[in-house]
Amino acid sequence: MDIRNIAIIAHVDHGKTTLTDALLRQTGMIEATGSMDSNSLELERGITIYAKNTTLYYKDVKINIVDTPGHADFGSEVERVLRSIDSVILVVDAQEGPMPQTKFVLKKSLELGLRPLVVLNKIDKPAARPDEVHEEVLELFMDLGANDEQMNFPYCYAIGKQGIAKKTLDDTSTDMTPLLDLILEHVSPAPHDTSAPFRMQPFNLAYDDFVGRLAIGRIYEGKLHVSDKVIIKKSSGETRSGTITKLQQFKGFDRIETTEAFAGDIVMISGIPDIDIGETICHSADQEPLPAIQVDEPTIGVDFLVNNSPFAGKEGKFVTTRQIKERLQKELEINVGLKIDFSDSDKFKVYGRGELHIAILLEQMRREGFEIQVSQPKVIIKEIEGKKSEPFEEVTIDVPEQFTGTVIEKLSKRKGVMTNMVSKNGHARITFDIPSRGLLGYRGPFIMDTKGEGLMASQGAGFKPYVGEIEKRNVGSMISMVAGKALGYSLANLQDRGTLYIGPTVEVYEGMVIGNTAKGEDMAVNPIKGKQLTNMRASGTDDALNLTPHMDVTLERGLEIMSEDEYLEITPKNIRIRKQFLTENDRKRSGRKA
Repeated sequence: MDIRNIAIIAHVDHGKTTLTDALLRQTGMIEATGSMDSNSLELERGITIYAKNTTLYYKDVKINIVDTPGHADFGSEVERVLRSIDSVILVVDAQEGPMPQTKFVLKKSLELGLRPLVVLNKIDKPAARPDEVHEEVLELFMDLGANDEQMNFPYCYAIGKQGIAKKTLDDTSTDMTPLLDLILEHVSPAPHDTSAPFRMQPFNLAYDDFVGRLAIGRIYEGKLHVSDKVIIKKSSGETRSGTITKLQQFKGFDRIETTEAFAGDIVMISGIPDIDIGETICHSADQEPLPAIQVDEPTIGVDFLVNNSPFAGKEGKFVTTRQIKERLQKELEINVGLKIDFSDSDKFKVYGRGELHIAILLEQMRREGFEIQVSQPKVIIKEIEGKKSEPFEEVTIDVPEQFTGTVIEKLSKRKGVMTNMVSKNGHARITFDIPSRGLLGYRGPFIMDTKGEGLMASQGAGFKPYVGEIEKRNVGSMISMVAGKALGYSLANLQDRGTLYIGPTVEVYEGMVIGNTAKGEDMAVNPIKGKQLTNMRASGTDDALNLTPHMDVTLERGLEIMSEDEYLEITPKNIRIRKQFLTENDRKRSGRKA
């Protein structure tokens, strides 16, 4: 059968998954309400976190589609997929135009010699500017060094939400047929040499409680049958053997068991418990391994520890070091962008691609019933050519013009250097080069500074020389000095000192951070102090308390606002910030040692 393998790539929220869903619906592969984003976190946040593959059939051609994440923190999901497909569909928002992740994913695909198809999506937006965006995409191709064939990219327009694609803006198309025809016309059929010895390379992993680790990969040559004996080769030359116990193909969201598969197809196999991404599965030991799949290095690290707060074990099912270690080892099987150091028995050092990458893992563990505490995220510092170096990011910010001054001032204080600024129709697009350290903890203040109207996106810009200290935190912590139930009377007096993180009737313990102080110094307070009751009446005694709504500590916000000497305590029902040393005396003692 004629097979085409494509990946859909784009910046976050430019409409990749919506477009994939529309293609599947039109070809009858899924129900009207089905969606590729099936994970509960993906549905809540409206973003794709994991690369997922699906298959549709159109005019007797099998089209394998891989839907990829658009967020920079999950870039590793995109990098490994691009090696296994023959072309990419680059989706660009017809209003926003090319954004940082558009540049990142396009650069990777052009380097691999792929010829992209471009879809200008969301042309129904009131502020859409498809012709200008087409020119911007062309400029981006030129900037990234595309060759003549890649520069002459085929393109079409789309309204993914309505399931409409058009060859020109004036077309009266009512479905996705123009895009499907474009795929058949411009994506070359996958090479299907079935006479050569079998070779396959996994680009994704899945896990099943009954059959263990599953590998999703592309068959490059030959054919594969259930019960075949295979050789697994690492890029280092190391080999081992295995047997294929189960072979599955995709159709819509379904996996269909089959007994054989041929070159050019993307399949899921089981039977090799220690298979890894990028390894070569082949017929004999003398075959050449396929080039290894390289993934960019992590940029930040966080310590994962057992929760040892006074409230430990009250809410979680999994609270021990062994349980946390087993869960992290399981995560490593499918999460390629993650690296974990298990050498320390008291804590595990987890390295990821960004705050969101780590936060998603923590949120999943929390929902599974884990109790855990984590340290403040820190960037990875390296020695490169004898110089201390740190990761940098290229940040693109879209804000109304009246907020540009505040944004530039804040990012300059965080050692950001403005590289470009374009103003149009009352909006400014500013590009900064900034250390990842400077960007940690900035999302919250950015939303406040731009009154929720700003858009910020970033992409890794590699390691550059260390820029020195960055002064970010200008508030102190309000620390509970007693255990008990917080009272409204006490909180009403404390709210003038800063921002509270808790409301009345919340249980607190000694060393728990219940708010921040505007003065910038840590302050021990008593949030459970009640009102002194006497027989004397005085005017104003029974005045109602006016409590300002407190700031809820969410996972991402907690990672942003915690300081170096604090832990974020994460349980299935609560997220709290606490001092590493709970008592005042212990904190003073550790300060003297430092």
